[in-house]
Amino acid sequence: MKSHQAKDKILDAAKTLFYKDGIHATGINTITDQAGVAKMSLYNNFPSKADLVEAYIESRNIEWQALYATRMETAHTPLDKILAVFDAYRDHAESAVDNGFRGCGMLNAAAEFPAHSPERDAVKLLKEGIEQLLIEHLSELFSDSAQIQYIATMLSFLLEGSIARAGLECSSDKLIMVRKMAEDLIQTQLQLTAK
Repeated sequence: MKSHQAKDKILDAAKTLFYKDGIHATGINTITDQAGVAKMSLYNNFPSKADLVEAYIESRNIEWQALYATRMETAHTPLDKILAVFDAYRDHAESAVDNGFRGCGMLNAAAEFPAHSPERDAVKLLKEGIEQLLIEHLSELFSDSAQIQYIATMLSFLLEGSIARAGLECSSDKLIMVRKMAEDLIQTQLQLTAK
């Protein structure tokens, strides 16, 4: 088996198992069994479990970025672009429903590691990147930087809270609801700014 094929099989197995069962609860043998590769193949591609976890977190981000890029193809207004972030979260959640949706894979991963660990810091950086996207899109609607930051923070809290609740309920219903809340919040802020 070619190295890149083995690497992909290992990462795919890890993605499924880490999300379904948790990172610490998933042993290397379980991953290699699911991937159908030898343990040496895993270590040839990922020198440690920490390297595999890093690849897992990055792969979750790549999946979300692809969903977001697809949503952005039909986003024509600044509001559409903001809502594309919410839609991509819903798309990511709904892609996991058949496999036992458990909420945000990145937040679940971060919860397994201590404060200031590389894993938590990686997730924090990715979540800050999503908030930065919101800031960029809000900057097309508002001019006051303090207001933009405030609204972006509110939207981030709505987004992350809704994905946590969706995970607990194993349903994307809260993500549908929060999209409408985000739209209402932005419309209200626009009205207040126009006064």
